[in-house]
Amino acid sequence: MDTPKILLQKADEITEKLKERYPELAPFFKGCFLNTIETTVTKLDDGGYFVITGDIPAMWLRDSTAQLTQYIRYANEDEYLKEIIRSVIARQVDFVCLDPYTNAFNAVPNSHARQDETDFYDDMIWERKYEVDSLCAPLYLAHKYYTETVDDSIFTDKFRDMMYKIVDVFKKEQNHFQRSSYYFNRQNCPQTDTLPNDGKGNEVSYTGMTWSGFRPSDDRCVYGYLVPANMMAVCALKKAAELANVGYEDNKLESECRSLAFDIDEGIKEHAVYEHPKFGKIYAYEVNGKGDIILMDDANSPSLLSAPYIGYCRPDDEIYQNTRKFILSLSNPWFFEGKAAKGVGSPHTGTNKIWHIALAMQALTSSSADEIENCLNMIANSHAGTFLMHESFDKDDDTVFTRPWFAWANSLFSELLIRLIEE
Repeated sequence: MDTPKILLQKADEITEKLKERYPELAPFFKGCFLNTIETTVTKLDDGGYFVITGDIPAMWLRDSTAQLTQYIRYANEDEYLKEIIRSVIARQVDFVCLDPYTNAFNAVPNSHARQDETDFYDDMIWERKYEVDSLCAPLYLAHKYYTETVDDSIFTDKFRDMMYKIVDVFKKEQNHFQRSSYYFNRQNCPQTDTLPNDGKGNEVSYTGMTWSGFRPSDDRCVYGYLVPANMMAVCALKKAAELANVGYEDNKLESECRSLAFDIDEGIKEHAVYEHPKFGKIYAYEVNGKGDIILMDDANSPSLLSAPYIGYCRPDDEIYQNTRKFILSLSNPWFFEGKAAKGVGSPHTGTNKIWHIALAMQALTSSSADEIENCLNMIANSHAGTFLMHESFDKDDDTVFTRPWFAWANSLFSELLIRLIEE
């Protein structure tokens, strides 16, 4: 398919500006910026558009949103680009309405999905790992698109159905063991790829937060209340409330969204704030409402590090700043420091692996020019000669890396460079 002209234009314009201000970063921009549109977006026979993650031929709700977000600021300048984004929003709506518990979908019905034991099956499903952030992502994409374009054509009856469905699932999963029928069992796999307790996950108590089976990494949650995902849910529900108002004047839906956002936020404040002996009050990564917590952060977003980026708090918020100091220290079991770089990794890729997404997110949430410059330098020196971002790389040797074709990482780094130049 053709690349929207505005994106080709911006790729050249921003590259030239980078040559003047950040010459060492200029060679990265065009490849990273166009990676999503040129290698992962395809037009299907139905006339709509589909977005794969890169080296996996499926569309994740979270990843597709993150991949396209960088382009929305230019949508009003190119009708073709608007058409693509609008189509992806509609496809996300279709997917959520088909099954809100699925995280990744096929382009067309096929039998390529993992044959997992769960309570719903469909040939459009690639993988049915329930992740709270998967339901937040379409709300973020639609809200950002409408804010930029004021294009009310996205407000279809099915879009409203999607919002009601998301609210219903989040409410149901506040009482996972009492109200939810969802379970997930996968055979012959690492334990992080399946849920214990007959697929229902470890026991939790009510907190007001909403339960998640899996993390944004697609690894299972140890404790069911994933705090950064709940932070994203608070923000997503507030966005949904705005969309319910401007798109439908639906007072009932708007009220339900705001009330649920309040309940989840209260749950975070009451159950997810931990008094750390070194850092003071910080956010836990996961809790179960029974007093058990996990203190860590994961490179995948939403992460605790990303809280200001997703809109949950201000960058100078005291608890966030304390949490940030913890995350970016060796007290975080998934922070690594080596010869090539230092930064946050993920249990998904194991020890001593740093993620480009985490380095970009660290810069995007920083107010320190020195810290931002340091992150940029580490990124510029850890691409193994490819001038593209990877999933992760070894802390001591950037030529040892995972996923050479990972569009989300390229898009997030591009967004960082755009902000440096245009904002």
